[in-house]
Amino acid sequence: MIRVLVAGLGTMGRSHALAYHHDPAFQIVGLVNRSARDLPPELQAYPLFTDYAAALADLTPDLVCVATYSDSHADYACTAMEAGCHVFVEKPLATTVAAARRVVDTATRLNRKLVVGYILRHHPSWQRLIAEARDLGGPYVFRLNLNQQSTGPTWEVHKALMQTTPPIVDCGVHYVDVMCQITDAKPVEVRGMGLRLSDEIAPEMYNYGHFQVIFEDGSLGWYEAGWGPMMSDTAFFVKDVVSPRGAVSIRMPDTARSDDIDTHTQTATLRLHRAGLGHTDLNMEDEPGHQALCDREQAYVARAITENLDLTRHMTDAVQSLAICLAADESVRSGQPVKL
Repeated sequence: MIRVLVAGLGTMGRSHALAYHHDPAFQIVGLVNRSARDLPPELQAYPLFTDYAAALADLTPDLVCVATYSDSHADYACTAMEAGCHVFVEKPLATTVAAARRVVDTATRLNRKLVVGYILRHHPSWQRLIAEARDLGGPYVFRLNLNQQSTGPTWEVHKALMQTTPPIVDCGVHYVDVMCQITDAKPVEVRGMGLRLSDEIAPEMYNYGHFQVIFEDGSLGWYEAGWGPMMSDTAFFVKDVVSPRGAVSIRMPDTARSDDIDTHTQTATLRLHRAGLGHTDLNMEDEPGHQALCDREQAYVARAITENLDLTRHMTDAVQSLAICLAADESVRSGQPVKL
């Protein structure tokens, strides 16, 4: 049984903790959060700490789940690995490329398992989209976005996230990872633009942005993300991959809500269009929701540890997708394209 410490009890931390609670491969030895949190009944009996270092030293877990804010991911992950633990860390892996490489280098040096929270990699519909797109063949146009008309508690979460990370980085790493899995070509240039649409965030931060990625094989990627009560919920969820032979797209129902976490992962219908031959709709209604996906992701973490899976490509991909999104942020701030 894998003894696990969960650090960070926001939306993702609670979901991962529930996954550990229900999976017999794991035993939760403690939870860490700097402030008080309302926890679901299943988690209320576990020891709760406010000091990460103290919990790590007292509990000596086998695995640490790092689900804190982005600016602490790298330090928490490295500290856990130096203490003898394997690590699951939520995306993004770090807030700089240098820090991300430090985490990967630490995992390699100490022979620890490092799994980064790319939850779409465990989603059957996204796996099918990637497979169908690769079957069409490139070069590709990637049209991907995730805008969220967030209000109330969701807007408060987004404002907290934007203390360290803009939307195009926080969410963008998922979708850039999808682009890279489909094309396998090297990214060569990023061009980004962004705008601050709220006085409730820091002057140097922006809550709307988009960027373009140019790949070595000629493929072009576009990603857009915006958070806040001012955002439109029209065409907020665009997931298209276009090639010379056709396209594959995720199509959402009209009832989908832009700030609903299940909407971000559920797909409803996958449309496969072949040029000159029409389209086929693949029904995805029985796919997993958010919690079920977290369950699958943590089951993969258990396999990575118990079966000694080679995570070299996984770690390399995590650094690459982060590097692209951080280059997009640099381009937004400089007003210039960034070479990769």
